[in-house]
This record gives sequence, C-alpha cells and structure tokens, in this order.
Amino acid sequence: MEMNATSGGAEGQREIYHLKPENKDEERAQHSEDEQEKRKEKMGKKTLADVIQEMKTFLWNSEKREFMGRTAQSWGLILLFYLILYMFLAGMFSFCMYGLLLTLSPYTPTYRDRVSPPGVMIRPYLHGFTIAFNVSEPSTWTPYVNSMHHFLQAYDDNIQEEKNIECPAGQYFVQDGAESEERKACQFKRSQLQNCSGIGDPTFGYSTGRPCILLKMNRIVGYRAGYGTPVSVNCAIQKGNESALKSVDFYPGNGTFDLMYYPYYGKLTHVNYTSPLVALHFTDVKKNDFVPIQCRLNGEGIVNDVANDRFLGRITFTLSIRM
Repeated sequence: MEMNATSGGAEGQREIYHLKPENKDEERAQHSEDEQEKRKEKMGKKTLADVIQEMKTFLWNSEKREFMGRTAQSWGLILLFYLILYMFLAGMFSFCMYGLLLTLSPYTPTYRDRVSPPGVMIRPYLHGFTIAFNVSEPSTWTPYVNSMHHFLQAYDDNIQEEKNIECPAGQYFVQDGAESEERKACQFKRSQLQNCSGIGDPTFGYSTGRPCILLKMNRIVGYRAGYGTPVSVNCAIQKGNESALKSVDFYPGNGTFDLMYYPYYGKLTHVNYTSPLVALHFTDVKKNDFVPIQCRLNGEGIVNDVANDRFLGRITFTLSIRM
C-alpha cells in the first residue's frame, strides 16, 4: 500500500513537472501583466510635485552634474562631432559648386535647349491677354497708356542716341572679340513707331478707340533671326467673323524685325541692348464686342504652329473696345 502511494505520488509529481514547461509562456505573460499593474500602481501614486521634481532632475542632475542626461564632456563631444560633420558637408558642397561654376560661362549659356525659334510677348500687359476699355471712360484705358509710356522710356530718342550707335540696315551686326568684351547696340528710337510712339498721340490711340499694341521677340543669345531674311508679323482673327478686324497698320516700315539688331550677346556684354519692336495699330476693329486676335511671326526658322505652346512664334489676345 505504501509502495503504491509512493509510486502514485511520484507519477503525480512527474505529471506536474511535465506540465510546467507547457505553461512557461502563460507564466511569462502573467508575470509581465503583474509588472505592468505594479508599474501603473506606482505611477498612479506619483504626485504632480514628484513629476516636476523628476523633470528638474532630468534637466539638471546636480549629483551627477548632468544636463538632460549628459555630462558636459558628453555634450561637448557630441557637439564637436556634429560640428565637424557639417563643416565637412559644407566644404564638400562648396567645392562641388566651385568646380561646377568653373565649367560655366557667365556670358553665354552652356546648354541652350531653345536656341531657336523665339517666343513673342505684347505690351501693354496688365491683366492677362484681354485688353478691354471704354473710350468714354478714361480711367479704363489710362493704365494701358501709362504702361506703354513706362515701357518705352528706354527707347526715347535722346537715350538711344546717347548710348547706342547707328547701324546699317538689312544685315546682321556681328561683333568679334573676347567673350567678356562689351558689345555695342544698335539704336531703336521710339520715333520709329510713328503713330504708336506716344509722341504725336500720348494716348497711343486708346482715347479714340484705335489702340496700339507693341510686339517683341524674346531674346536668345547668339540667335540670328530669319537666317538672313527679316522676320515679319501678320495679325488676323483667331476664331469667328474675319470682318471684325478690318485694318491694322504696322510700324516701323511693313512690320519687320530688322537684321541689324541680331545677334544678341547677353545682358553682361550687351548692356545697352534694346529689343526691336513692331507696333500694331488697330485702326478699324469691331466695337462693343470681344475680338480674339492672333499675331504670328513669319520667316526662315520660325515655328508658329505648335499646339501646346501658344507663345512660340505667335501670341493670342482679345480686344474689347466699347464706345
């Protein structure tokens, strides 16, 4: 009987012993939960004064002489490390930029993805590409007139005669010499714009419902417009009744950009250069309506039919003249 009890007890102990490894994960989980509960209880017992004291100790521990958990030596070493790191990065960046700038010329762009053809722009340009005004209300067209006078200040005859030279018409003004040598510019006087110069009529025709608009080509370094033939301008109704635009006068001459203003050598060397202009004098346009007008450049090498670029070789604007 005693032997049976002993053997039975041993078997029970073996069963319990064998069960313990199977419940190790459960014991660990239970132990972790107990620790979390104890931690919560401990945290719950902290007062506001305890939290403030811990924060003060973190900011400055007088016993260990630590600021935010680091000694002065530790902070010094880490700051020194980052100082050296960022000085190295700044030096490397400066060296790379210096090497890059050595390969670039300040006078001529190294890479020119749009050497030709040029885009065009108009003046006045105040509120987009709709020029709308009422002839009987000067306040509606005065801003356009002021914009034209401001733009043409650089084209005043006395300024052009003082700074620029007279050039033979009909041929390119090619200037040889060092890349950094200053180039001379040909005169373009505002008096060449005749009825659109603002000299005889200071309102540029806006007071009579016959407005002037100036058209200029974008500057492109080294570009020779027209490949030997002057580039001309023509304007027409973009969409709608063509009779809405009956008459347009072009200045100077027949509305061409003379070859003598090309090539352009850049703003650093061509300091007094003034872009040639073509004035569009709309002497007979339908009144009290919106008239969409498109003006195009025409000449050798000119592209004016690219659908996704409305400024390449052409420009579209709307005239709305009310009486």
